Amino acid sequence: MYQIRLFAVRHSRAFEWIYKRVEAGLVWMDPVFSRIGYNRVERPIALIEKGVKSLLFDCRMCGQCVLSSTGMSCPMNCPKQLRNGPCGGVRPGGFCEVKPEMRCVWVLAWDGASRMEGGQQICDVLPPVERNLQGSSSWLRVSREKAANLRAARQAARTALAETFPEARSHEPSTAPLAEEPKRALRGSEVK
Repeated sequence: MYQIRLFAVRHSRAFEWIYKRVEAGLVWMDPVFSRIGYNRVERPIALIEKGVKSLLFDCRMCGQCVLSSTGMSCPMNCPKQLRNGPCGGVRPGGFCEVKPEMRCVWVLAWDGASRMEGGQQICDVLPPVERNLQGSSSWLRVSREKAANLRAARQAARTALAETFPEARSHEPSTAPLAEEPKRALRGSEVK
């Protein structure tokens, strides 16, 4: 397991690319998930996520995955579970003070982040772990939030023009007729 975790850090850029595609696919599936119900798809997606991430990253399924900002090195693998950088006990060579045979998770995180396009995210302060999310799918939650943001942006773009010119509808018709209307179509309304 540990060797696979080191492999994932060394190839963090490729895993970042794969994750972006998986996330885009889940965002694309949002209409389907909304119809089925996110609570119904949570369990199967969480099982798939757990299988993939446990194998590759030794994931603990904290429900708030930060692999994309920590160079594909899971901070939950730290014996102290530090979410925002290494402790003061990193041994020479970057080894952990609690488990001397293991490289410090945060030394690996800096190494992996240096290879990633979004590598500057490692400098962002991460929130503490919410234990009530443990076991839930972070993939599904993140994609659901992104899909909601996209829907809101599309709705704002649709209404932006109407909100910019609110008096436009009272002065001009919404569509202009291309030809005169037939007289029988005008019977019910008064013609001036």
